Amino acid sequence: MKKRQFLGAAALAGAALPTVTQGAPARTRGPALLTVTGAIAKANRGPFDAALDQMMHKQKISFEKAYAFDFDALLKLPARSIKPTLEYDGKAHVLRGPSLLDVLAAAGASLNEGGLLVLRAVDGFAVSLSPAQARAQGFIVATHLDGATMALGGLGPLWAVYDADRVPAMAARPLAERFGSCPWALYHVDVVAGKN
Repeated sequence: MKKRQFLGAAALAGAALPTVTQGAPARTRGPALLTVTGAIAKANRGPFDAALDQMMHKQKISFEKAYAFDFDALLKLPARSIKPTLEYDGKAHVLRGPSLLDVLAAAGASLNEGGLLVLRAVDGFAVSLSPAQARAQGFIVATHLDGATMALGGLGPLWAVYDADRVPAMAARPLAERFGSCPWALYHVDVVAGKN
């Protein structure tokens, strides 16, 4: 290919790339790992697409707007570490990731009194928490377990979890009953608005 043709083709290709409007949230660079929908003020992806959002379609999720986080976007948020004893092996492990409420704030979530957070895992398991419960129990979106990223097929790549050992009401329960509100392989949070 001649240099002039190459440069012309490159310029046309560059002109065809989508641009981000000033002030609009940037789209994810990597694959979306967590999608937040519902009562949110920000969006960086389009509405639900029944043909392309197959897992969401099968789990009867639908939305007009959403905020998607890739791994890098989650890593840019302030991270916390917790060290709960896990029910799977009875050992304490270090889990690290951003606060669930910080993730939701980055999506412009409305966390009003009476609202709910519906946390959904890839297998369809879903739990509902109030924002007050997420705050009081210190939920994080764990991205790392004992210093390593978590794999899909294990507890990851994301896990909504809290330090049950440090929440007296939960620490008093048998180990197997402490993490029922902690979906691993988290991929979706629906923010349900409450009273203003």
